[in-house]
Amino acid sequence: MNRDERVLRALVDAHGRTYAEEAGIRLRDTPQPLYRLLVLAHLLSARIRGSVAVATARALHEAGLRDPRRMNGADRQRRVDALGRGGYRRYDERTATQLGEAAGLLTERWGGDLRRLRQEAGGEAAALRRLLQEFPGMGPTGADIFLREAQRVWPEVAPYLDRKALQGADRLGLPQDPDRLAELAGETEPAVLAAALVRAALDRDVVRDCLGRAR
Repeated sequence: MNRDERVLRALVDAHGRTYAEEAGIRLRDTPQPLYRLLVLAHLLSARIRGSVAVATARALHEAGLRDPRRMNGADRQRRVDALGRGGYRRYDERTATQLGEAAGLLTERWGGDLRRLRQEAGGEAAALRRLLQEFPGMGPTGADIFLREAQRVWPEVAPYLDRKALQGADRLGLPQDPDRLAELAGETEPAVLAAALVRAALDRDVVRDCLGRAR
């Protein structure tokens, strides 16, 4: 095992947990988990701690706002209250509005089913990324987050390692080529690899820990 393989193994072993898993989303290619992932990606894309975004995704689920029909049908204050319980207070008013509007768009255009968006895009990553950005509050960062996680159940986009994941690879002294990283990672799922690399990009302690383990 060469140096790069040792670093990736240390990274995945210690930090290879997807954000969907952390938020309690059992990701499958079915409407509700995909919708919950969309909401999580929206929350994670703001300039706020990832742990707060994850806690807020859980709070929205616990409040019953777990599918686009319920999200769109809830009054705005109910969404604001759920966001607040998760700790998402800095952006709660704007985000509550965006979540309602996004749920309405998903319902009207794709029947509440993100698999229809996937079908419209023909499974192409660039087209998926563009369509995802039509949701209010979902810019390029949110679309990248969604696709990093969704590649677990939408394998045609894998390996999806965006700029943030490649930033983590750079900090670890690893190659910047997605296909090469996937090759070095061996049997590791691309979604797990992507999440672990993003954690390295966001936290220098993760980098130090992995480089120490790989010596």
